[in-house]
Amino acid sequence: MKIYTRTGDKGQTGLLGGTPVPKDDARIEAYGTVDELNSHVGMLRALSAPHHAELLLGIQRTLFTIGSHLASSSAEERERFKLPPITDADVTALEQEMDAMERDLEPLRSFILPGGHGAIAQAHICRTVCRRAERRVVSLSGEAAAEPELVRYLNRLSDLFFMLARHLGKSLGVADTPWNP
Repeated sequence: MKIYTRTGDKGQTGLLGGTPVPKDDARIEAYGTVDELNSHVGMLRALSAPHHAELLLGIQRTLFTIGSHLASSSAEERERFKLPPITDADVTALEQEMDAMERDLEPLRSFILPGGHGAIAQAHICRTVCRRAERRVVSLSGEAAAEPELVRYLNRLSDLFFMLARHLGKSLGVADTPWNP
């Protein structure tokens, strides 16, 4: 099977069920940003190996599911394609991961600057791309149905990437760099 179809050459693409939309549609922006985030998480997983590899792989799988939800135009379509739901339990799992990481860290006393190690910097990139994905899903919610669980998950996930950056720093022996105004 060829990877190229030529169907997008005129600026259109198809949603999961085949509905054609412009490539700059809010839905495409939302799931495209989630896809970008997933790629950044893959880079973080590669840079931070073996630290948090299973957690990051699970996040990647969930992000793929979120992208699939965003690429579908209705609950019926998500059901037809048997997409697993994103639930409060997914959000709670992120919170539990953050709580476990926080127990190992000194309290935060100032803003910190991204960097210090490639994996730490990549965690911060994941955090900022995740915030953009969240904004795109919120924008989509203003014009089309988007599940509120997706926004909650992305909101919590960006917090997790911040905590993960700090936890990686501790694991790698790299101190936080405080922001000194």
